[in-house]
Amino acid sequence: MNTREISLAALMAALYAALVVVLAPVSFGPVQLRVADCIIPLSAVLGWPAVVGVSLGAFIGNAYFFLGPVDVILGSVANLLAAFIIFRLRNRLLHACITGSFAIGLIVGGYLWIYFPPPYIGVMVPAWMAMIVSITLSSLVAIAIVGYLLVNALLVAGLSKTLRSMGLKTHL
Repeated sequence: MNTREISLAALMAALYAALVVVLAPVSFGPVQLRVADCIIPLSAVLGWPAVVGVSLGAFIGNAYFFLGPVDVILGSVANLLAAFIIFRLRNRLLHACITGSFAIGLIVGGYLWIYFPPPYIGVMVPAWMAMIVSITLSSLVAIAIVGYLLVNALLVAGLSKTLRSMGLKTHL
């Protein structure tokens, strides 16, 4: 990665972490809507700087509201995997966003129940299953709806052309 790409990765990390911290009440917990996840689909356009940036941003945001080392590490891995999936499947962006949402839901939901003991909803299902469903649904809203619409709006507005004029590589 060159200096511009490193700067873009740092910007993405800062944006992601800032959104997590500023919107903290809804960014954490057994029922959450991590609005910062809406920038993960930018990986389809920006490539590796965005993949690295949203992963580092998750690490910073999760470390700031430290639930435990498992959350800091696996939350970052979940973002890394989701962003990588979206980058690799970028030619079918909606499918990529849905798949990335499921990756986050399975990983984060698979461990988050440890920090929030049951019952947090009035349904008699195992805590881990309820958490996976909850996190997957919130990720679908943030990534596959808001993030997908954000990327499409930015592409229509000429994001790729603007970024290329700045010397950055784009992928869509």
